Amino acid sequence: MSEARLVDLIRSHTACLTVIGQGYVGLPLAVEFARAGFPVTGLDSDAGRVAALRLGHSHSPDLEDQDLMALVRDGRYEVTSDFSVLERSDVVVICVPTPLRKSKDPDISFVMAAAEAVAARFRPGKVIILESTTYPGTTEELLLPMLEGRGAKAGENLFLAFSPERIDPGNRAFRLRDIPKVVGGVTTACTQMAALLYRQIVAKVLEVSNPTVAELAKLYENVFRNVNIALANEFALMCGRLGVRTREVIDAAATKPEFDYGRIVGRPSDRAVGGDRRDGIEMSAASLIARIRSHSAHVTVVGQVRRLLAGRPACGSRQGRSQSPRRRPW
Repeated sequence: MSEARLVDLIRSHTACLTVIGQGYVGLPLAVEFARAGFPVTGLDSDAGRVAALRLGHSHSPDLEDQDLMALVRDGRYEVTSDFSVLERSDVVVICVPTPLRKSKDPDISFVMAAAEAVAARFRPGKVIILESTTYPGTTEELLLPMLEGRGAKAGENLFLAFSPERIDPGNRAFRLRDIPKVVGGVTTACTQMAALLYRQIVAKVLEVSNPTVAELAKLYENVFRNVNIALANEFALMCGRLGVRTREVIDAAATKPEFDYGRIVGRPSDRAVGGDRRDGIEMSAASLIARIRSHSAHVTVVGQVRRLLAGRPACGSRQGRSQSPRRRPW
């Protein structure tokens, strides 16, 4: 398929799109494209999840059952565990989890398994985008060679990019379509093609120079929040000792116009501050530390904050919520 033909398919919303992984990131993304008119397939290896989604049962706080059922009934969204769907897909977006191993090192085996499945079914004229949080360099150093081994040529018959997921589950003020997308392709043509795709569902898309910039941007976002959670945890302990309410202190600080402290650390109780996505935030710190160590360098602040958080349970966190590395949760 020619580049011009692929552009036409995207602009006309007729490109066949598959989202690998139908978790809290992949399902809302697939649904947003389906709402825009694209024929969308959700691909997930969890048979129970697939069965539930086919019946219109949503596990996402951002999607009501009746809205999902309407898309299924209209044929705009389907879900399957059959990887052969990748053969007829014009666009593939990888949204699989990257949990931490027991050693606290990032596990990108799900990313690699998904990429291998895509590469095995590669045909010329395909857009492939990775959204999973991962090591800087994953897109260019791991995915690209895998695809090139199947005859792909980036910027010619393959349009490969990284665009970090930025969804905030349950946030009614900032839904997927309201949050700007960052896109970095392995070539300029790759960046432009991926940006064109996201502009069909998102108002603002920022194009960056390469995938590593986009990968690092996601890690910076999460590590920045990690630092603030560590600070808020310590501050909550101080407030407790001094007999004042943490919420009242943060709300007072947040009235300073140029900096909304409450937006960064969340709206805590008077216990330690955390959040449901703490695993992903910790994974970002682990990825950054591991990658920098491979270049014989060290990141002191990130390492110290990670150690500080390791001993503190997050307020509202659910024990055992991280995915087991022994099975594919997508």
